[in-house]
Amino acid sequence: MPRKPLIAANWKMYKTPVQAQEFFKLFLPLVANHDRDEIVVCPSFTSISVVIAAATGSGVAIGAQNMHFADEGAYTGETSPLMLKAIGATHVILGHSERRQYFAETDELINKKLKTALHHQFIPIVCVGEVLAEREAGKTEEVLLRQTRGCLAGLTAGISAAEASPIVIAYEPVWAIGTGKTATPQMACEAHALIRAEVARLLGNEVADNLRILYGGSVKPDNATTLMNEPDIDGALVGGASLDPQSFAKIVNY
Repeated sequence: MPRKPLIAANWKMYKTPVQAQEFFKLFLPLVANHDRDEIVVCPSFTSISVVIAAATGSGVAIGAQNMHFADEGAYTGETSPLMLKAIGATHVILGHSERRQYFAETDELINKKLKTALHHQFIPIVCVGEVLAEREAGKTEEVLLRQTRGCLAGLTAGISAAEASPIVIAYEPVWAIGTGKTATPQMACEAHALIRAEVARLLGNEVADNLRILYGGSVKPDNATTLMNEPDIDGALVGGASLDPQSFAKIVNY
């Protein structure tokens, strides 16, 4: 079976609940009856319930931008999987480069969150990617292998293809996020092939063949088609261009 593309919007720390509702009023008619791709919008925590209500019946799924690994506890300021499950979120972004950079998230922590996400039947979008200095130093392969191994640690012990099937990996070259720079299709494909080969080594060929690997890094309407036509690119994690309903709809309808 071909892998169904996934187009995910990461709104980061933008949009109030009212602004989120306005987005959906404009966005949903532009993607009505679209079923070629899985569409996911990940707003701030304060807008998730509002957006879930706005998207009801549309086929657009709603996710969170982060999640704690514990079901509950004395973790001030955190949001648990049970809370997200209770309001109807289905996806969660884990290990975004901004979480790594500004909040010191490690592969070990992301791995704990991934296991929690799988346990609670979320679709986890696990982010990996190199910064500019690492790419310029020729360390892209080293970084991607280390992050992929770290994030998937502990899943090698007999996990079935069905159990691993929810996992999505997003390759986001950090130097291309919000900079206007985009990895060339060749760069992206090389990174995706490297990640897929490592997943095959860790979890088996069947898991790797079914794994969706997204590209994230200044995805825009004018480059979406070129990127999405590459056979090893299974969708996109879209930042700034997802904040405008017209722009994000053009990406979805590449």
